[in-house]
Amino acid sequence: MLKSKYIIPLIFFIYLSFDAVSQHEIGKYEIRWAVFHPFAAVKINFRLKKAMVIYKEVKSSGELDAFESGGKLDAFRHSFTMAYLAQRIRVQKLRKLGIAHEKGNKRQFEKHKTEFGEWADSLSCVMDLRNNELGFSIGCQNRHFGKEELKREVISQIKAGNAWYLKRNAKNEYVSCQNEPILPENYSGKWFLPKCLVKSNE
Repeated sequence: MLKSKYIIPLIFFIYLSFDAVSQHEIGKYEIRWAVFHPFAAVKINFRLKKAMVIYKEVKSSGELDAFESGGKLDAFRHSFTMAYLAQRIRVQKLRKLGIAHEKGNKRQFEKHKTEFGEWADSLSCVMDLRNNELGFSIGCQNRHFGKEELKREVISQIKAGNAWYLKRNAKNEYVSCQNEPILPENYSGKWFLPKCLVKSNE
């Protein structure tokens, strides 16, 4: 644990580091994680920015899909970011950060705030945590890969069906596993939605 005189400067640093690349405002869970893992937070500051450059390249290419929330592009963001971080940072620390981030998503939902224009929900968090795990595996097994090699490996794994995304219909509406459309107006304020989590090659 850091001495109290370092806490305020560190929190300010965490905001500068994480806020520019996060889809929601940095909350108490991420800050708490950073206070207990200050050196990992410093490493993440530099590597997150580089990871987001690669993410934007994949988004612009249209190689996966255009869904930053719930889609294969979302799966890439989580898997690639965690793979890139896991090359230099212990997985146990990153896993705790991923969980803290999803707790932040739940808090954003409770505060009636969206991410990428959509409300967070329970299954979206499950999806993110599963894709984080794929990233950990890829990063640990390929510590020598450069960013481009890592990008291609993550995309390959997504196309092979080793990641997860949320099923949609031809109208790009979320659907249940019985292919029933999930209309937002029917689930206002609901955290648990009957979406369908499927493998990324389906």
